[in-house]
Amino acid sequence: MADPVDLVAGPPARSVRYRLLAIALLPMLVFLPILLGVTVYRWDAKFDDALISKVNGDLTIAHQYLARILENTGEHITALGGSVRFRDVVTKGRPTALMEFLSDSRERLNLDFLYIVGPDGTLLTSSSEETATRLRTDWPIIRAAIEGRPATAIDIFDPEDLRRLSPALAERARLALVPTPNAVPTDKNEESRGMVVQSASPILLADGSRAILVGGTLLNQNLLFIDTINDLVYREASLPEGSQGTATLFLDDVRISTNVRLFEGRRALGTRVSAAVRSAVLDDGRTWLDSAFVVSDWYISAYEPIVDSYGKRVGMLYVGFLEAPFTAAKYQTVFTVALAFLAVAAASVPIFLRWARAIFEPLERVNLTIRKVDTGDLGARTGRVDSHDEIGRVAVHLDHLLDQLQQRDKELRSWNEELNARVDERTRELQLANHKLEATTKQLIMSEKLAAIGEITAGVAHEINNPIAVMQGNLEVIRSVVGEKAELAKTEFRLLDEQIHRISQIVTKLLQFARPEEFAGVLERHAPGNVIADCLPLVQHLLARGVIEVRSENTASRLVSMNRTELQQVIVNLVVNAIHAMPDGGVLSLLTHDREWERRSGVEIVVADTGIGMAEDIAAKVFDPFFTTKRQEGTGLGLSISQMLIRRQGGTISLRSRPGEGAAFTIWLPEAA
Repeated sequence: MADPVDLVAGPPARSVRYRLLAIALLPMLVFLPILLGVTVYRWDAKFDDALISKVNGDLTIAHQYLARILENTGEHITALGGSVRFRDVVTKGRPTALMEFLSDSRERLNLDFLYIVGPDGTLLTSSSEETATRLRTDWPIIRAAIEGRPATAIDIFDPEDLRRLSPALAERARLALVPTPNAVPTDKNEESRGMVVQSASPILLADGSRAILVGGTLLNQNLLFIDTINDLVYREASLPEGSQGTATLFLDDVRISTNVRLFEGRRALGTRVSAAVRSAVLDDGRTWLDSAFVVSDWYISAYEPIVDSYGKRVGMLYVGFLEAPFTAAKYQTVFTVALAFLAVAAASVPIFLRWARAIFEPLERVNLTIRKVDTGDLGARTGRVDSHDEIGRVAVHLDHLLDQLQQRDKELRSWNEELNARVDERTRELQLANHKLEATTKQLIMSEKLAAIGEITAGVAHEINNPIAVMQGNLEVIRSVVGEKAELAKTEFRLLDEQIHRISQIVTKLLQFARPEEFAGVLERHAPGNVIADCLPLVQHLLARGVIEVRSENTASRLVSMNRTELQQVIVNLVVNAIHAMPDGGVLSLLTHDREWERRSGVEIVVADTGIGMAEDIAAKVFDPFFTTKRQEGTGLGLSISQMLIRRQGGTISLRSRPGEGAAFTIWLPEAA
């Protein structure tokens, strides 16, 4: 074997020098630039994808806001038609008062029109005196309202339709078309149609006849609407300096509401979208997510079609931001990376070549040893190195340190195993003690709370029952004193009776929660299916009003032992909650079947709905006393009392629900002995 010294001096050194030169230059000046170019190319593609992803997210926010506008309009119209004040004004039968009420409601709800029309199109009253005496009733949403279903949608009104509502709306909808490059050629000089968010809800008049309450908002030149979308999507500092977010609402391909500027101080109303975007979005129904030329510059753009109540694509919703700042940032980044690479290459290549000789071989051996140790081979060693300089001494010292490290590792592993065993034992003891302490603390706190609530509730209920009795007695005295004239205030007397009865029911529920032992009834053997059948007539009026389909399936053959009234109370409470969760109708499922639970025979009762469902955090609290989602309509005790009644019989009650997928309450009761 050749002496290592001979490898440094003599002709062979020239060959090594050339190879070192090739090794130094090829990675730095050939492979690294290629890798850097591929990396920059991939980064550029990912950068563009990130911009498209952002504008897609921006479009989602704008779409959700438009959907919320539709939803709010429908909720407001439906709530207005069902409000007590509206019924009172209609009952009085004064047209002037009804017109004033509609006018006030229109301003309060920020609507552009609000009127009541008969099924035949005859105008009954309107918030504006300019509304025509006959209006269209062939809109799908009005036909739905005639059939008893409230509906909301975007529709396109012809100029004549707008003039029938109000000449001012027709004038506001008119926009002069501005010649726009790349747009589809047209002979039109102006756009006079109107894009309208309109909602219709069925109502009852004083004489019992049906009518339709219709309200809506014109989106043409509705700058508040489009500026709100722009503020939601492109909040301050959401885009880099120099970029600008824009939002636009199109009727067909014409900008009818936008914050895009034609020039300083004037919005680009009346300009039109390019033919390529129109073809993709309006003709093909696709969402456009790409760069597009908007009025005077290139924007990262997102367009989606808007569909009217007939299912026809009638316009577009657009959001986008200026592309130029991002393009400039990309070029600046690429230029900086290239410049940095050249600077590093120019500085590092000479230094690398100067110190490369006589370094690689011993360093590679040391590096190999380190890699073996890193993979877990603590017995790896570098061995003798044919170099007596600093690198050789480092190799020898490394072997010595590895010997010490191997010995320390053995000792540490032994100590660690012993320490882990002790820590695990102490941890288990602490966890067990902590769990016992937490359970005891929670039980004490709940006992104290429920005891205090029981005492307070019993006292309050006793104090409330006395005024209730006095009010009921005096109400009967008033009826007898007034005599036949009591019929004039029949509605008011009925409301008083209902509210007094409601107070009495609340007091009873409070007492039942506070002192359940006083309300325990006689235990009886029942077939759950028969009890459910007896409960349905009690809630039939709520089922009919909500257009709810009831599906029953009774396969349980076992009997349960429970007070019949208490079991009816639990089922009626669950059915009423299910009805309230389906304001627009749905399916109520009532199921019974035999089921074993924890090696015990019993019966399972399921009350399920297809309503709005509830979030996980809400579902976790529904059995808590005084927790309610009905605000002023509920006491928060119904499900808590139901749980108490079921548990008292040795049963369980549970809930399974997800937002938008309905809810299912499951009751399990043991089989009667």
